[in-house]
Amino acid sequence: MKKRFLLLILVPVFVTLCSCGKPPEPAAETFTANTVTETEGESEMKKDEFSALKNVTITGVGIASLDEEEKSVLLAQAKYCQAMTDADIETLRSLVAEDTVFTHMSGKQQTREEYFDDIACGRLRYFTIGIENPAIEVDGDRATVSFTSVLNANAYGARGTFRMRGVHAWEKRNGAWISVNR
Repeated sequence: MKKRFLLLILVPVFVTLCSCGKPPEPAAETFTANTVTETEGESEMKKDEFSALKNVTITGVGIASLDEEEKSVLLAQAKYCQAMTDADIETLRSLVAEDTVFTHMSGKQQTREEYFDDIACGRLRYFTIGIENPAIEVDGDRATVSFTSVLNANAYGARGTFRMRGVHAWEKRNGAWISVNR
């Protein structure tokens, strides 16, 4: 029951979530801050930007196979996850649209600031976040990242590691990718 309760609470990580079915296929590539390797054609800037993310692991995608826009969207997603683990509310504010409404699987909704308050005061504490098998789709100034999230978190006193499949929507505003409701 604790795991089920925690899953209901952790959903604000994504705007749309459903429970994960079978485990994902083996990862094509894994990289974290300490294990990012230079890939042919990958810019040093992108390598450095991804390597700053200490609590985020990305698996199942060949970074070199992504175009620059796809890399930018994936980097925004990873920075968002890193900010969650750091409880860095200012970075979250810069990455999440003001009108975003987070919806839990239970149907409970929170404004952006209500959700951020839960992170800031420790009611929601994210330790690490895995981004498994991300599929990035870019269509002009809109994009989505579909992936399995592996959350190691303590939500309202319930601690565990949970896998959830989700879709995160992004919109390019003033040259930057911002998380939005779909």
